[in-house]
Amino acid sequence: MQVLIYLVYLFASVLFIFGIKRLGSPKTARQGNMLSSLGMFLAVVVTLFDQRVLTFEYIIIGVLIGSALGAIMALKVPMTGMPQMVGLLNGFGGGASALVAFAEYSHIMITPDIHVDLSTSITIVLSILIGSVTFTGSLIAFGKLQEIVTGKVVKYPLQHPLNVVLFLAVLVTGVLVVLDPTQINLLLIIAIISLVLGVLLVLPIGGADMPVAISLLNSYSGIAASMTGFVLQNNMLIIAGALVGASGIILTLIMCRGMNRSLMNVVLGGWASAGSGGPAASSGVQNKPVKSVDAEEAAMLFESAQNVVIVPGYGMAVAQAQHAVRDLANVLEKIGINVRFAIHPVAGRMPGHMNVLLAEAQVSYDKLYALEDINDDFNNVDVAFIVGANDVVNPAARHDQNSPIYGMPILNVDYAKTVIVNKRSLNVGYAGIDNELFYGDNTLMYFGDAKDAITKLVHEVKNL
Repeated sequence: MQVLIYLVYLFASVLFIFGIKRLGSPKTARQGNMLSSLGMFLAVVVTLFDQRVLTFEYIIIGVLIGSALGAIMALKVPMTGMPQMVGLLNGFGGGASALVAFAEYSHIMITPDIHVDLSTSITIVLSILIGSVTFTGSLIAFGKLQEIVTGKVVKYPLQHPLNVVLFLAVLVTGVLVVLDPTQINLLLIIAIISLVLGVLLVLPIGGADMPVAISLLNSYSGIAASMTGFVLQNNMLIIAGALVGASGIILTLIMCRGMNRSLMNVVLGGWASAGSGGPAASSGVQNKPVKSVDAEEAAMLFESAQNVVIVPGYGMAVAQAQHAVRDLANVLEKIGINVRFAIHPVAGRMPGHMNVLLAEAQVSYDKLYALEDINDDFNNVDVAFIVGANDVVNPAARHDQNSPIYGMPILNVDYAKTVIVNKRSLNVGYAGIDNELFYGDNTLMYFGDAKDAITKLVHEVKNL
């Protein structure tokens, strides 16, 4: 029986690995998700037979309640709310790891014949520490994305020294627990300090850095799960947690590279004006005139083009305009225009946000181009159509050393022959600065809600 359990665990681990591999491409992502889900299902089922389960009633009740909540969230949460949902689920994972570590510790303490060895006590402390930080940190990330908590960088006196003192307090308390595992009060202190640390570590991170924060918290939840696997001596949980932790760290570093920022810069709180949604905090171009077009004029520009690149941003997600954008691309292709989509790695509120939205709208995967694959071709683009994107197309990142986004790789849309920007207004993005692109000689503003404005544009193109 034990051999069969280990074989199922091994098979589930292989499914996890292949699942993550398939997630590397939009074409195979759904298949990868299914493989990983199957692996997790097998792991859960076989774990129920592997462990000493006193009663299945509570497990069945938990499965039913959890499945119902999951189904409701999946059906009710809009695609624009997916980053918030991911952040919340990261928190649930971290909280679950901390609670399981506490439960196992309590079980060991009340069992006369079982003693806490060195490795178990260390992993219990780490699981509670990382899980608690992940829980409250993810709740703050959720709050920022949901605009319950300010999206701006929050700074306060002695911010970094306080975090260092709290972290050292956790380490010292953790050492005391390892030396004397019977001190449950010390574990409670570790949990409380870790919960506070989660808030203090994520609160200074601005809204513009939320994609990186979400990736990092995802990694934390995986590491916490892996630590809990050591506590439970469950190889499957160790492997699954390690995979999530490693992939989360890799994705975090990729996101940082996409913003030309160091991970430390993001974690310590980056753009001071991040999250502001009104006029620019400072700009040397904000008083320049802008040129605008209506739907009919924009349609005429599209009709005369041969190569069009559409750049989606969070504004497209807010307006739920991905289907209208797909309709525009289809209409343009019918009249012989080559249409591609340029995706910046940090566009939106979580990694791959724009890819997910466009995939939902049934946009062909081979039309989606990453920044490094399309940036050199903007000189050959007749019309670059920006839908709700802002900081990721701001030319200030290339030359303005005083700009907070200086050095961040951007999409070179300003090199196109004509740039049409669809936004509701000239308001700034999450970096809190004015966008030089709006005032460019080859830029035309097409004001309006993305969904309504693009629907009108599609109608005008059809009537040409």
